[in-house]
Amino acid sequence: MQKELKKILITGASRGIGKDIALKSKEKGYKVLGTSTTKEGVELINENGIQGLQLNLSKQESIESFINLLIQEHADIDVLVNNAGITKDNIVLRMTEEEWMDVLNVNLNGAFKISKIVLKFMLKKRWGRILNITSTSASTGNRGQANYAAAKAGVEAFSKSLAKEVGSRGITVNAIAPGYIQTDMTEVINEKVKEEILSQIPLARFGKPKEISQLVDFLISDEASYITGQTIHVNGGLFM
Repeated sequence: MQKELKKILITGASRGIGKDIALKSKEKGYKVLGTSTTKEGVELINENGIQGLQLNLSKQESIESFINLLIQEHADIDVLVNNAGITKDNIVLRMTEEEWMDVLNVNLNGAFKISKIVLKFMLKKRWGRILNITSTSASTGNRGQANYAAAKAGVEAFSKSLAKEVGSRGITVNAIAPGYIQTDMTEVINEKVKEEILSQIPLARFGKPKEISQLVDFLISDEASYITGQTIHVNGGLFM
């Protein structure tokens, strides 16, 4: 547990990796805020004993309302985990401009907008941790996911640039790039495709959400204070 009680904001915390990060953070004694796009998602977060907040990164009015809420009630955030993201898969020749822009707006622009406001809180304290959840796709590419891979690669470059800008103020910025993790998103993959994916993973299994949340727990701790500007891959050897 941290020496003092710190407040952590996790976007996309109602399910999957974000949910596990939120639960792990609560277990370690953080004051946890978690966001979801829907009211139903907020209720799920609240049911886990975590304060749920509604945030739709695809809608500017929702972002503005959320930022105002942070300024008024949560200007003491110490840690930000940008986890929220969407996919709208299609091959490039069939991908619409809307599918391209929607994914970039949520996955890349959303991380920029939330980081920018939370950084102002961290700069005053001269301490902070920002973690961006990206994807192995950012390094390998993925058929049908040019928009998603481009957005996640952008987040990694953003993380490195931001790390250089704020490192002297005691703020670290890192990215975690998960491979295939057991969540509701991977559950819908048909068995034939799963077998093909598993054949490419040296550890021959999908990862578990806790294998991401445990890394998050370390990277936001005081013990990781000399790690910044890094992208750490957690993928069972799919990408080396």
